[in-house]
Amino acid sequence: MRVRLPRHASGLRIGLFGGSFNPPHAGHRLVTLTALRRLKLDRIWWIVTPGNPLKDTRGLPPLAERMAACRRLMPEPMVDITGFEAGIGTRYTLDTLRYLRRRCPQAQFVWIMGADNLIQFHRWQGWREIARLMPIAVVDRPGVTLKATASRTALALSKGRVRPSSLFTERQAKAPRWSFIYGPRSSLSSTALRGSG
Repeated sequence: MRVRLPRHASGLRIGLFGGSFNPPHAGHRLVTLTALRRLKLDRIWWIVTPGNPLKDTRGLPPLAERMAACRRLMPEPMVDITGFEAGIGTRYTLDTLRYLRRRCPQAQFVWIMGADNLIQFHRWQGWREIARLMPIAVVDRPGVTLKATASRTALALSKGRVRPSSLFTERQAKAPRWSFIYGPRSSLSSTALRGSG
């Protein structure tokens, strides 16, 4: 079965922002708008995952329900809401990114994540290979700035840290390349929102 992906024409700068989005909130929106502006992206894909391997997925709402909530929160034409991971059967980000590299070799992808994820990024399956596959943009989150920039991952990849404007320059430059993006921050989190419901 052929999986339908969002628009990915040759040369487009596409941000990939993955997560359970349970629920999606204004913090996700802020990270997206910050990345669009600072990285001069053509599009951002919200990759709504079937479930995070590092989290308890019991009680996780159905994928279609979470995608509908994402569309309501983020109706911007430059943002695509997709659940293609369920179609390709990947469980880990590494496998998803390998698939996209094979399927869309001419697209210029960047992986986007909040600074809170950088702190535990070394626990992700194949995190070093993820960093070699494509540049990473880390968007600041309140209360974790110093911890994130001093994290195990940040230190291991310190030689590849560049300004946000340099992530897409010299496409064949030695990987990994990553950038820390400072800007407006939101303290909202899906975990906290679920707990208050």
